[in-house]
Amino acid sequence: MSVLKKLAGETAIYGIPTIAGRLISFFLVPMYTNLFGPSEYGVVTSMFAYASFFNVLFTYGMETTFFRFANAHPENDKVYSTAYNSIIISTLFFLFIAILFKQPIADWMEIGEHPEYFLWFAIISGMDALVALPFVKLRQMGKAKRYALVKSINMFTNIGLNFFFLLLCPYLIKEGWTWIEVIYKPEVGIGYIFISNLIASIITWPLVYPENLQFNFGFDTELWKRMIIYALPLLFVGFAGMINETLDRILLTKLLPEDRADYESGIYGACYKLSILMTIFIQAYRMAAEPFLFARSKGEGAETMYAKLMNYFVIVCALIFLLVSFNLQLFADLFLRNKEYHAGLHIVPILLLANMFLGIYFNLSIWYKLADKTLIGSYIAVAAAGLTILLNITLIPTIGYEGSAWATLIAYLFMMVLCYTTGKKYFPIPYQLTKIYALLLCMAVFYIFHEILKYQYQQVNIVVGIVLMLAYAALALGIERYGLLTKIGLKE
Repeated sequence: MSVLKKLAGETAIYGIPTIAGRLISFFLVPMYTNLFGPSEYGVVTSMFAYASFFNVLFTYGMETTFFRFANAHPENDKVYSTAYNSIIISTLFFLFIAILFKQPIADWMEIGEHPEYFLWFAIISGMDALVALPFVKLRQMGKAKRYALVKSINMFTNIGLNFFFLLLCPYLIKEGWTWIEVIYKPEVGIGYIFISNLIASIITWPLVYPENLQFNFGFDTELWKRMIIYALPLLFVGFAGMINETLDRILLTKLLPEDRADYESGIYGACYKLSILMTIFIQAYRMAAEPFLFARSKGEGAETMYAKLMNYFVIVCALIFLLVSFNLQLFADLFLRNKEYHAGLHIVPILLLANMFLGIYFNLSIWYKLADKTLIGSYIAVAAAGLTILLNITLIPTIGYEGSAWATLIAYLFMMVLCYTTGKKYFPIPYQLTKIYALLLCMAVFYIFHEILKYQYQQVNIVVGIVLMLAYAALALGIERYGLLTKIGLKE
């Protein structure tokens, strides 16, 4: 249990910058949706979707690869320098291509009038790639607090610049402070969202400078070849993951009529953000769990510990699902002030459940990373990506962003099931399936019960939600800690 408490503590520390940044970023949504209509906000949604693919390309699986090789070969001090030099060389190459083909790529992205958007995001991805390995080094060394500090500075810089450019500068101009026009041009508009991100990424590199000093320019070619063989399948896993996670927003702009495309993409992107609590927890857990699980992979009882972690993970995800679903209208009133966006609220529970399945998949995927079967992991991810594309192409033209939500749910469910069934063959872990099924079934029953009892008055609805959440927490505790299923005659 002390091991689990350590992981919980590290998850909390890694979660501080993630939660702070994401929640404050979440508070920016009302500002964005007030300043920009769904069509303009749709461009923002699409650009950040593309940026996710850029980030995967620029790092090409080297983060997880470093963890694997650093733990497998702790005596080899060239693992970090070889991985980091590889990232430096590839980043310079990708940026050269981006500058050379800026306009054609921008035309393909349907932002031909603003090729600078693409170039800004290419530089952002380049800078993020250059700090990715130092951040991984911090996690590998267990320096969670320093990691949290640097990430927090990045987050707050980005958010502060958003407020500066989008609120303070227009206000100063309105009050006659014309000197601000030297650095602020109103016609840039949504571009300042991207510029804020760019400046924050550039500032982050000096903050990880001590970690950059821990590498030299030595490059072990044979080691690099082995690392690339491990990493390249993870590149496909990353791309497939981004297809599952963000391609829907891009396809909305491609498959819907021009007069609806950006509008529906904007609604979908804004409503997707209401599932942010689930995303925050999963991201913080991954930051803590990856080095934690690799470091303990050779210890006694590791497989049993992985199974126990899954139970607690499902419980926390279920509580987050119920919290957001029970208070959905309240969250919408707080963060989506423009009522046009409320048209998409019904997809939020679908997206919450989808992200929960994704989180379970991340837990399950430890088997192919530890068994050095990353190629099989890439097959699973690519198959799910193909399913995502097929479902989006089929559903978007008929039911719009609802089709994207259902496609996401089905694809993540497929990934989860396929990863589990494949893992049983190569790296069996004794997951307590009866417990997991019971926890998920109880979550579904409580959600349906709340939907049936939903009252017109929000205050009463909130009280009912709190009571049901406490009841679920007590039931989950009984199942996990006190053997409730065994007591009623079920095998765990």
